[in-house]
Amino acid sequence: MSVSTQPISILGGGVGGLAAAISLAVAGRRVILFEQNAQIGGKMGEHCAAGFRWDTGPSVITMRHVYQALFAAAGQNLEEYVTLRPIDPLTRYIFWDGKQLDICRDLSQTLEQIAALEAHDVEGYLAFLAEAARVYRIVSPVFIFGPPPTFSSLRLVSLRDALSVDLVGTLQKRIERAVRHSHLRQLLGRFATYVGASPYLAPATLVSIAHVELAQGVWYPQGGVYQLGRAYERLALQLGVEIHRQARLKRLRVQDDRLVGLELESGEQISCELAISNIDVTTTYALTDAPLAQKHFRQLSRQAPSCSGFILLLGVEGVHPELAHHNVFFSKDYRREFEQIFREGRLPDDPTIYVAITAKSDGDHAPPGCENWFVLVNAPPLPQQPGKAQDLWLAYADHLLQRLAERGFDLRSKIRYQKVITPLEIQRLSGAWRGALYGISFNNRLAPFLRPGNRSPLRGLYFAGGSVHPGGGVPLATLSGQRAAQLVLQDQGETLPPGASHEKESR
Repeated sequence: MSVSTQPISILGGGVGGLAAAISLAVAGRRVILFEQNAQIGGKMGEHCAAGFRWDTGPSVITMRHVYQALFAAAGQNLEEYVTLRPIDPLTRYIFWDGKQLDICRDLSQTLEQIAALEAHDVEGYLAFLAEAARVYRIVSPVFIFGPPPTFSSLRLVSLRDALSVDLVGTLQKRIERAVRHSHLRQLLGRFATYVGASPYLAPATLVSIAHVELAQGVWYPQGGVYQLGRAYERLALQLGVEIHRQARLKRLRVQDDRLVGLELESGEQISCELAISNIDVTTTYALTDAPLAQKHFRQLSRQAPSCSGFILLLGVEGVHPELAHHNVFFSKDYRREFEQIFREGRLPDDPTIYVAITAKSDGDHAPPGCENWFVLVNAPPLPQQPGKAQDLWLAYADHLLQRLAERGFDLRSKIRYQKVITPLEIQRLSGAWRGALYGISFNNRLAPFLRPGNRSPLRGLYFAGGSVHPGGGVPLATLSGQRAAQLVLQDQGETLPPGASHEKESR
């Protein structure tokens, strides 16, 4: 079989796998995608019940240009597949003392609210935004749009820029230098959780995440975030990608450190010499007993994972005009919350609670007079050998409802439907190692240099998704899929068509 006609398997139909499949199909390659679930999308999913509809994974869409570029490379217009609407306010933040602050698309409206908290922080907040934009300009070519970074990658940055970026401090320390009020410090520190980290441990370079949301904006796909996943799937099918659902991978067959085949749970044996795994990189290495793979499995499994999530899907009677589409109820002691998650490995007593209500933007997501609440709190990753903890999860669901009641939203007598999604369920449905949402932890100042790359030492095996470079979240997972596709073709002496990748070099 010639190289150009050799089929390429995609293992997992998450955003990264779909982006890889699209990119390879654009290059004229035959692509076969295997997804273990009935629903395509990986962590990006939806759930419908009792007349309600919820997104079950990502709820915030940023970096719209990444998706536009993916579709443009295929000769298509993203807007013909999905409508992305700006959200305003971006998020409503509600603090333990009842004070509230909206981050608005109109900066002047945000500044008015900050001035009401602490007048001196208006100047500090503007300086923080400028710093976040500057850091994003400097580090994004290295940490996001380039190949997996090494310390030598910093040579691509001018000496002046390199010296101006805080590479040793924490995000929280950087925030404390910018603003005074504890509420604003808590708000800005929350951006560390976008990569599953603690602001008290994560590197200061994560200020760049704040720039992506606060300066570039937040978007909502009409019909729900899962509509973006459906758009990816539709484009992949139009390009000829073969998609096999409910095809769970059991084992990778490896000979002499080279991928030679796949074995599905059904017992089906598939010859395969080229594959991009959209499954968590640690989980992927666990699927073969090849010594080289086991070596990397041991190395990765010893590293601390990012946080997981605990989710409640609530169908609620009544409407709450005092809430926005995106809402955050902050805990009183933020540092203690992260200590319980990462140091003590337990669910926090007083968690910060995120609530998304898409019925605010899509009225048909709930019956008349009702709302669909997506409730998320950060949770510790699962222990290496998780036991059955159903009673614990149910008790914690009750605890969250009690905490919401204490904040003025007692839903307990108004719930028409309730579903709990635990870290164990996240691990089962997505293959996330220990239920971690973003791969290995970013609670390390060297974290950007420790994330696994997109090419495996096992020949013929590549990686895409949030557990590998450039990181977690919908836009970065998309970029990882494009990078993995680029590497597959590069290793065979081919290239992606112009515009099909943001990156200019590979390793």
